[in-house]
Amino acid sequence: MNILIDLFLTFFKIGLFTFGGGYAMISMIENYCVGQKKWITHDEMMNATVIAESTPGPIAINCATFVGYKQAGFIGSLVATFGIVLPSFVVIYIISMFLDDFLRLTIIANAFKGIKIAVGILILNAAVIMIRKMRKKFLPGAIMVCSFIAMMLINIFSWNFSSISLMLIAAAVNLVIFLLQSSSEKKGDVAK
Repeated sequence: MNILIDLFLTFFKIGLFTFGGGYAMISMIENYCVGQKKWITHDEMMNATVIAESTPGPIAINCATFVGYKQAGFIGSLVATFGIVLPSFVVIYIISMFLDDFLRLTIIANAFKGIKIAVGILILNAAVIMIRKMRKKFLPGAIMVCSFIAMMLINIFSWNFSSISLMLIAAAVNLVIFLLQSSSEKKGDVAK
């Protein structure tokens, strides 16, 4: 029972104090779940992030579900997911009741401008942490650099190209290279 309470409170705190959506929450999830609680390893966090990004739904919710399941099975996944969703639901519900009046307040409008900057920094922080801890292999590094350059060009020139298509292309390239390496290793084993 203690792990369920701990899961709920940890993810409730992440959901309550993180603005900007799932990508901004990744660094906090890593800080709590890998650094402080040691519920998962950094490699598991990287894998969970990749899988969470590839599956339907918000990335932070998918990560919370994974961590909850790893700690306490199905009930743990429900508790962690509920914990991370509840603060956002309550805040959005309250804001929606007073939306017109809420956005007219100058202090709120200025606060949202500041929050946008903070969210960008949180997302950049999560990316830097993952890049630092990534295994230093040529292929993943090359795919990451090519994807980054492609996304920068797409954004700079406002090309109509989906980031999902870019992820699928990167996955296909990696799969083809993996298959080629596997077939060459099998040929080498046969030759011996």
